[in-house]
Amino acid sequence: MIRIVLAEDQKMLLGALGSLLDLKEDMEVVGKAENGEMAVQQVLELNPDVCIMDIEMPIKTGLEAAEELKDHPCKVIILTTFARTGYFERARKAKVNGYLLKDSPSEELADSIRTIMEGRRVYAPELIDMAYDNPNPLTQRETEVMKLIANGKTTKEIAGELFITNGTVRNYVSVILEKLEVTNRIEAITICREKGWI
Repeated sequence: MIRIVLAEDQKMLLGALGSLLDLKEDMEVVGKAENGEMAVQQVLELNPDVCIMDIEMPIKTGLEAAEELKDHPCKVIILTTFARTGYFERARKAKVNGYLLKDSPSEELADSIRTIMEGRRVYAPELIDMAYDNPNPLTQRETEVMKLIANGKTTKEIAGELFITNGTVRNYVSVILEKLEVTNRIEAITICREKGWI
């Protein structure tokens, strides 16, 4: 029997999903959570085989919960309406076992759970296409500079942290803005976060 914890902040969807999965002979929903924090608590208390969670939930998002459960033996599946590369990249870094979209048929969800229990990963095909269609144009060093910019560091602070001159930092910034086709640092941060590059 595959033991499942469900995390979804929309109560009607949480109930419907629970009922659908309980109908499967080899599955049992052992816990239901309405936010990411409850999901983490239930996984730690109930030790389920699988935790299926939405991304945008109150208190703690599904991605934050997945990051927290990264080293737990429970397999994590993100089930969301959002096909965003940034979310997908972050989920992959958190080592989630599956990333599925809510508009998939319910039978596909059950099949994906079984596949994941066999030790494989399952990602919605459209996400994989998006990830490959939008490769990160920044070099590793430019990405480092971008992360520091996103953390609110000044040119001088970045120079000190990376052991380079202020002029070199300014050169990196102008190359980054050109590559991302934006006019300022705020726009660059927004794009990099959306795409999951930082």
